[in-house]
Amino acid sequence: MGAFSFTAIGHIESPYAEKFAVPRQPGLVKSARARLVLAPPYRGDALRGIEAFSHLWLSFVFHEHLGRDWQPLVRPPRLGGNAKTGVFASRSTFRPNPMGLSVVELLAVDAASGVLTLGGVDLVDGTPILDIKPYLPYADALPEARGGYAPEPPASLNVAWLPEAQAALNALGKGELEGFISEVLAQDPRPAYKKQQVDERQYGVTLAGLNVRFRVHPQGVEVEEITRFTKPSA
Repeated sequence: MGAFSFTAIGHIESPYAEKFAVPRQPGLVKSARARLVLAPPYRGDALRGIEAFSHLWLSFVFHEHLGRDWQPLVRPPRLGGNAKTGVFASRSTFRPNPMGLSVVELLAVDAASGVLTLGGVDLVDGTPILDIKPYLPYADALPEARGGYAPEPPASLNVAWLPEAQAALNALGKGELEGFISEVLAQDPRPAYKKQQVDERQYGVTLAGLNVRFRVHPQGVEVEEITRFTKPSA
């Protein structure tokens, strides 16, 4: 059938510095904000009329999986990380072609600079974007569709903050991020197999330029520590 070559039209700037803690699906963390920065040829006229749409489809590359072999059988998190299903019955990143599709909310458009402000994103920082298409409710929203082994959103965990963690967040001038961090952690970003066992180890994730340390207890998530992220020197 031949090979095809594609050129990225832009890239994502998002608060997710790493794959860990990125929501499993778009829209699960509604407060997640990101920018799609388009390359110069795709600005201006190419965006004319896009502001009339509330949501967009983004075609993108799983760039952190380039060069990795695809797998015909995968272990979806919604099946506990142990049961296997075919790769085409999943949204796994380990695909024959490392491409993904995500629906996002369009919050603002700056056509001249080629910047789209997006909401509800599930894309890691730096993700290359291949294409943009408008979301059409009459064609794309199918209430009669079946969701297989993922018929509804996963349950959210309760999130509590230790006073010192909340104080540290405020001292860094990032108090407005409390809701976003809580929404992310409420999705329980741990590997699926960890959720099947007693696990109260401390985890860490980088979100919006902050190091967030937390534990998951039977009663929910507890945010223990917040510090500013410092990029390691090369």
